[in-house]
Amino acid sequence: MKRCVISLFVALVGLLVVLGPSLLATAGDGKDDRDRDDGFNLSATLRGFHEVPAISTPASGSFRGEISADGTSITYTLSYSGLEGDVRQSHIHIGQRRVNGGIVVFLCQTSFNMDPTGHAPTCPQSGTVTGILTKANVANSANAQGIEASPTGAGSTDAEFAEFVAAIRAGVTYANVHSANAGGVATKYNSGEIRGQIKVERDRH
Repeated sequence: MKRCVISLFVALVGLLVVLGPSLLATAGDGKDDRDRDDGFNLSATLRGFHEVPAISTPASGSFRGEISADGTSITYTLSYSGLEGDVRQSHIHIGQRRVNGGIVVFLCQTSFNMDPTGHAPTCPQSGTVTGILTKANVANSANAQGIEASPTGAGSTDAEFAEFVAAIRAGVTYANVHSANAGGVATKYNSGEIRGQIKVERDRH
């Protein structure tokens, strides 16, 4: 019996010697796999009723994105359909719910309203656009709200893009799509036909 106990003890010690380093590596930072962040997922549902003031339109849209783990880029997909006006441009603005704010980046552009940085894809009248946002995409329309671009509007710095990411994570940004010529009125919906506040969720694996 004594020999069995000693043998079992020796076996356990040997197992700890083999597995010890890997167990310490797993527990060393106090996190398991569920706690590890690989970025942030973004989403917004765009409707006319979310505009300020609210707009009645059959149009709808969605915005999906992901902030990279290092916070230096945002990949996105923007889809929309049913707009009553001619699509002119789409942006992410800085502003809380029920408040209009300045443009930080263009999500898409047209010849009527060009992205000053020159990086945004072309807006379809209805459909989907995709892109990647970096510090090079920051326009100068939100300078007064603290997210500053160069005087020419051609990009910004790592620090300013980090402020943009912080604003997104704080829930004070929204995506919208602008249009014009709705119902024959040239300026109708110029300030935006559909809008949605951007929500943030941690991407955990």
